[in-house]
Amino acid sequence: MLDRFNRRIDYLRISVTDRCNHRCVYCMPEAGGALKSRSEILSYEQMESVVKVAAKMGIIKVRLTGGEPLVRKDIERLVVKLAATDGIEQVCMTTNGSLLVGMAAKLKRSGLGRVNISIDTLDADRYRLVTGGGDLRDALAGVDAAKRAELTPIKINMVILDDTTEEDIELMKVFCEQRGLQLQKIMQFSLYDRADLSRRFQTQRPPECSRCNRLRLTADGFLKPCLFSDNEIKVDFDDIAGSILKAVAQKPESGSSCRNRFMSQIGG
Repeated sequence: MLDRFNRRIDYLRISVTDRCNHRCVYCMPEAGGALKSRSEILSYEQMESVVKVAAKMGIIKVRLTGGEPLVRKDIERLVVKLAATDGIEQVCMTTNGSLLVGMAAKLKRSGLGRVNISIDTLDADRYRLVTGGGDLRDALAGVDAAKRAELTPIKINMVILDDTTEEDIELMKVFCEQRGLQLQKIMQFSLYDRADLSRRFQTQRPPECSRCNRLRLTADGFLKPCLFSDNEIKVDFDDIAGSILKAVAQKPESGSSCRNRFMSQIGG
């Protein structure tokens, strides 16, 4: 599929839940936010239906996100469905890694190809503050579990916060090099005005708008053509292809702001 600006759209990110076991400062609202009811969240069968149609239209890569995708029960059941879909070449996942121990091997057997693991700092106290109470040891154990399960290549997603130092980045770089991991630095930004907060360092994400190849499916069944936009299309399950075409047609040349959802409801 090509959009109006001749960008090939072949990547679908699916937020499988808006729930998470962390409360990262750049993702969750400080005062909390109303979670969707269970009845509002798409079933695995509905997600599979969207992917089957999307694959026929040119989508080749699917990434599962959240919230935290591993808090959703039996997530490997969805992985099996998507990995078996004709046309889908890669099913991957972004996770905070804290629940990977005991699940990594099962996910690999189900057809998951690789994982990105979010770790913004190797300082345990700072990690606890950034994640709202997370334990760095759990995330590091998740990295080891992913390596044993060969969910590779493994990327470490490091959000460059306004107080991140060159030493923090160098420590993470060495950590990744020693373990055969790929470091992906992500610029901290605001959904509300796309105000970049961390231009002090070179980062790999978010990508330039001119290279955007993705659509996003929210856990409650909306297609978002652009992360930095309030525009979203409710999936019509009687005409999934029509919904996808509408979303592709409405991708803007560049994003501006998203004020109708938190990051935890989109999945980045």
